[in-house]
Amino acid sequence: MFAHVEMTDTFGGEANYCWVKRANFPCDGLTDRQIVMRAKKAMDYSGYRTVTKNYGDGFRLDFAGMNIVLFISFSEDESDA
Repeated sequence: MFAHVEMTDTFGGEANYCWVKRANFPCDGLTDRQIVMRAKKAMDYSGYRTVTKNYGDGFRLDFAGMNIVLFISFSEDESDA
């Protein structure tokens, strides 16, 4: 299982996609918290406070005081985004 991470800017609280940064990593055996921490580290935003929403099939992280959102989705294939 692979986690696919996508970070972009927001406008009016919604994803804007003026710019986007992507990464992926294997996540077998990791807890939800570990996946979120690893995703933030992959985007070089470790230590920043977020509000995390779990949608069952992925996560949305809104960064406190910043116009940035991070999405985490999952797939069996490393190349699927």
